[in-house]
Amino acid sequence: MTVRPFLPWPHPLLRTPAAPVAAITDEIRAIWEDMVDTMEAMPGLGLAAPQIGVGLRLVVVDASETRGQAIRLANPQILHASDQLRAHDEASPNLPGVWARVERPRAVTVRYLNAAGQTEDRDFVLVWATSVQHQIDHLDGRMYFDRLSPLKRRMLLDRAAKQRRRG
Repeated sequence: MTVRPFLPWPHPLLRTPAAPVAAITDEIRAIWEDMVDTMEAMPGLGLAAPQIGVGLRLVVVDASETRGQAIRLANPQILHASDQLRAHDEASPNLPGVWARVERPRAVTVRYLNAAGQTEDRDFVLVWATSVQHQIDHLDGRMYFDRLSPLKRRMLLDRAAKQRRRG
């Protein structure tokens, strides 16, 4: 079990779009395993590789109640998003101690390379959909608070900075 450290906000890699994965190799599978271990240690519902300093388009998501159901995605792309929105509290271990309510599509269809290296299309709904979208944002160099109004974003970042100063 390898739990990797999180990059602290505002590390530049968190704002850098991740590079596509050319093929699913043993090295990629090993990164995914570290990502699952790191996600479970948080505990969290998902993790994108840039959050732990790996600039590749790799994601793991497990929004199951029982855990142990992590889905591994490489190069995920949203093919379709529902018009119906759903609000959910979101946070990031890269900016600990703060969270915000974010609205995202309730359901998405995502195309990605799976652990076998095959292209797969899958529908995600509710918390699974929120987590997948949150992770894809990380791959694109976006943080959840980028989806907030400028005022709410500034208040959240000020609150995070205040918490960091307090230690």
